Amino acid sequence: MNNPVFDCIGVGCGPSNLSIAALLHGKSEVRHIFLEKRTEFSWHDGMMLPGTSLQVSMFKDLVTLADPTNPFSFVSYLHQHGRLLPFLNAQFDQVSRLEFADYLKWAAHTNENVCFGEQVKSVNFDDNHFIVETPSRCLLSKNVIVGVGIESHVPEFARRHIDGETHFHIHDFTKKYRAVGGRRVAVVGGGQSGAEAVLELIRRTGSDAPIQVSWLSRRENFSPLDNSPFTNDLFTPSHSNFFYDQGAAFREAFLTRNVLASDGISEYTLRDIYQRLYLMRYVERSPMNVRLMPFRNIVEVQRANKAWMLTACHVGSGEQEELAADVVVWATGFRSSAETLLHPLETRLERESGEIRVDRDYAAVWDGPSDRRIFVLNAARRQRGLADPNLSLTAWRSQIVINKMLNRSRHTALDDDAFIEWAALDASAKHGAKESTGIAIQLPGNR
Repeated sequence: MNNPVFDCIGVGCGPSNLSIAALLHGKSEVRHIFLEKRTEFSWHDGMMLPGTSLQVSMFKDLVTLADPTNPFSFVSYLHQHGRLLPFLNAQFDQVSRLEFADYLKWAAHTNENVCFGEQVKSVNFDDNHFIVETPSRCLLSKNVIVGVGIESHVPEFARRHIDGETHFHIHDFTKKYRAVGGRRVAVVGGGQSGAEAVLELIRRTGSDAPIQVSWLSRRENFSPLDNSPFTNDLFTPSHSNFFYDQGAAFREAFLTRNVLASDGISEYTLRDIYQRLYLMRYVERSPMNVRLMPFRNIVEVQRANKAWMLTACHVGSGEQEELAADVVVWATGFRSSAETLLHPLETRLERESGEIRVDRDYAAVWDGPSDRRIFVLNAARRQRGLADPNLSLTAWRSQIVINKMLNRSRHTALDDDAFIEWAALDASAKHGAKESTGIAIQLPGNR
């Protein structure tokens, strides 16, 4: 092959890879290209309901935490579109998800190193370079960055019933939810997406309104996202590095204990639902029957004439209940997509807790040359913690990957930006941490 050799090829163009593409833009020392099978950028299009907002700060965009001066920041996007001052004057508490999606699309389509409409079929290795194959060409690269996408998760017993019309995942909600007038709707899942679907349904009136909305969740209650300052320190580089150094048992238990740090419902969404229910019951005298049913585990779903019959087990008592619905919406989250394009290298990759094992720089641990790397993004939650699939550390992680490709120190300015000392002091010293990353507070009378 006489093809030019890239320093890195990105596979996929979701926020993870788009962040790296933005930080590499204009850097001639790294020859790069990012390939996306879709013909244009999209991000959770089926979940863009009116009024939905991000659960993270606008500064946790593609680049700001790594390079605040980068032209692909959210602030730059506002400035480029002539609405920076109006945005500030509007005093939004949260950034609209629709606007953030438009920002991501702008960043993708104004970066000439992002190529749409080109699907990567496989990634292989020829003892010297990675071979990235698309339907139209084969490309060679020293490094490959795989932005692992997500796919909708539905319980195994329910998958065979998915019909896209009356039984579907929340990812298709905006395409399907309008035909619910006069029907019974069951929403399964107690996270943010389930709450947003319920809120949209109970806001409907007249002939567009369902006659019944049932909201079911395995959790004991419809619980809020913990967005307090010290909980947000779980989404910092220092905690991600601490988490990486822990054993598998600790990691799994920690993720379970702290699930509401990343998978709870925004307080403003819960308040909107509660206030809407109040108005429906006491002011509007709405005929809609709204059933809030936490602590239920759905164990079976069957077709019953033209309806769906859901069998739920009450987690507390163990009793079984049956619930009829005309429309079933599974708000049961997402999972990392299977890395099928890496199948040619499968036997050369190490695994840990069901994930491709990554080193501290997010490079896959494999048996190839140490200077040829497969970076795997958005697929190491069990190794890197709550922030891995979240937008919070996207820019920082991207900088770590770029530093590794350029043989620079992995240390970034953000690594020291923490109040909490997570590791034991002797463990911190082993990893080259500063003598103290905490704050010394001197109280009056203790001088």
